[in-house]
Amino acid sequence: MSHGADSTKSIFFALGANLSIFIAKLIAAILTGSGAMMAEAIHSMADSGNQILLLVGMKHSKRPPSPDFPLGYGKAVYFWSFLVALILFSMGGLYSIYEGIHKYQNHEPLNWPYVAVGVLVFSIIAESVSMWGCLREVNKERRGRSLFKWFKETRQSELLVVFGEDLAALLGLVFALIAVVLTMITGNSVYDAMGSISIGVLLVIIAVFIGIEVQALLIGQGVEPYQKKQMITFFEKQNSIDRVFNILTLQLGKDVMVAVKVKMIKMEAAELLISKINKCEIEFKKMFPMVVWLFFEPDLKD
Repeated sequence: MSHGADSTKSIFFALGANLSIFIAKLIAAILTGSGAMMAEAIHSMADSGNQILLLVGMKHSKRPPSPDFPLGYGKAVYFWSFLVALILFSMGGLYSIYEGIHKYQNHEPLNWPYVAVGVLVFSIIAESVSMWGCLREVNKERRGRSLFKWFKETRQSELLVVFGEDLAALLGLVFALIAVVLTMITGNSVYDAMGSISIGVLLVIIAVFIGIEVQALLIGQGVEPYQKKQMITFFEKQNSIDRVFNILTLQLGKDVMVAVKVKMIKMEAAELLISKINKCEIEFKKMFPMVVWLFFEPDLKD
C-alpha cells in the first residue's frame, strides 16, 4: 500500500468543511422551510460524525499486537469505515428520502429562498476545498489509474470513505441548488421535495458502493495488484531463489502480512541456506516497509 497518501489530512479537511456547512445549512433550512436544505443539513451532520468515527478507527488500528490479536489491530479501521457506510446509508440517505416524501405530501411554501441559494453556494465552495484536499492525497497513490479503478483497488478504506462522502456531498449540493432554484422560479414546492428524494437516493447508492469495497477488506483482501507483482519480481530476482511457487498477502490496515513459498538453489550447508533466507527477508522488508510479518517457506515443489 502506498504510504504517500495521508488519510488524516483528508479527514480533517472534510471535518472542518462539514461542520461549517452543517451550521449554515441548518440555519437556512429553519429559515426557509426547505426539505432539500434540511436533507443536506442532516447529510453534513452525519458526515461530521463519520469523520470523527474514522479518526477513532485509525487510532484504534495503531494499537500494538497482543496474545489475543497477534497480527495487531490494523483491520479495526475497516470496521469503523464500514460503520460509516451504514450511517451514510441510514442517517443520510434514508432520512433525506423520508424528508422528501413528507414535503411532497405536505406542500409548504419556500421562505427566504435567496438565503438557501447563498448557503448552498457557500457550501459548494467549502465542499470543493474538502474535495481538493482529498484528491490531493488520492493522486499520490493513483499511479495513473482512473478514479474508478483506484476506488476499486485501493486498500485505504478511510481515504475511500472520505472520497465517497465528498463526492456525494458535492453532487447533493448541486441537486439541492437546482431544486431550490426551480422552486423559486415556479413557486411549486414539489421540486424541493424531489430534490430531497434525489439527494437521499444518491447517498444510498454511494453508501452501497463504499460498503461493498470495505466489506472486501473486512473479509481479507491482499495487497493491491501492482504491489503483489512487485513482490513476486523481487523474489524472482534473488540469486539464492530458483523459483517462486506461491505468494500470499493480507492487508491489515496500513500493515501487511506476506507468506511466500519458494524453491531455493542447491546449497551444501543448512547454515548457508538459513543465512540466505534471512538476508532475503531483510532486503524484502527494506523494499516493502509496510510488511510487518513475513513467513518464508523454502520447499522442493509446490
